[in-house]
Amino acid sequence: MKTTLSYKNQDFQIDLSKPIDISIPLSNTDDNPIAWYIEKPAIEPVVFGDWIGSVKKGGSTNFNNIFFNPHGHGTHTECLGHITKEFYSINQCLIQFFFTAELISIEPEKIKGDLIITKRQIEENLKGKTTEAIIIRTLPNLESKRHKNYSKTNPPYLAEDAATFIREIGIQHLLIDLPSVDREEDEGKLLAHKAFWNVKDVNELNDDARLYCTITEMIFVNDEVNDGSYILNLQIASFENDASPSKPILYQL
Repeated sequence: MKTTLSYKNQDFQIDLSKPIDISIPLSNTDDNPIAWYIEKPAIEPVVFGDWIGSVKKGGSTNFNNIFFNPHGHGTHTECLGHITKEFYSINQCLIQFFFTAELISIEPEKIKGDLIITKRQIEENLKGKTTEAIIIRTLPNLESKRHKNYSKTNPPYLAEDAATFIREIGIQHLLIDLPSVDREEDEGKLLAHKAFWNVKDVNELNDDARLYCTITEMIFVNDEVNDGSYILNLQIASFENDASPSKPILYQL
C-alpha cells in the first residue's frame, strides 16, 4: 500500500506494505546474540502450585515470565540516561518515531590493533547529505551478527571524533550493528556515547546535552537492502528505563 507521508514540509512516497525490519528478535535459544558477559535470556512459564502457564504442559494459557537485559540481548535503543547519574528514561526521551534516515556501509579501519569506524569514512559515505538518523552497516556483513556472543571479542567501534561529527551535523539518531558505539573495555570512558549526546559531566547534565537523541545498537541490515535514503520508524516498548528493546523499521523512498 503506497502512501504519501508529509513530514517537515516535505512529501515522501513510501510503501507501507514493504517494511524493512532491521531488528534482531529476542529468544531464549542459543541463536540469541549476547554481549557484556551475561547469559542468554530466559523465557519460562509461571508456576502456581499445580498450575503452569503452558498449554503444552497442561495449562489453560501460555503465561511466561521473561528475563532479559536490553543492552546485552539484542536490538535496543538507549537515551543519555545510559551514562548519567540522574535518571532519564527512553520512554520520556524518545517522543517522535518517524525520521529521515541514511543507510551507509563501512568496513572499519584497523588502527593500533582495533577495528574503528572513522570520521573520514562517515563523511565520505554521507556525501554531504543531511538527515535525522544514520544507520551504519559494518562490513563484512556476516550472518553471524544475528547470533554472536560478543563478550571478550573486542568488536569494532566508533571513533570519538566520528561521534562528534555525527552530532555536529545535526544527526539525532544513531543506529549501528554492533553491541556498542564504544570499545568493549575502555576503562569506563564511553567517549563516543558522551560525544554523541554531548554529555560533558555524567554527574550534572549540561544544558546543551542532547536529551531527545538516541543510540540504537545490535541491529542487522541484510545485504539486499541498499545504501541510501529511507524513512525510519523507530519503535520501542514503553519501559521507564535508560534503554528498551526496539524494532527499527525502514521504508524505502
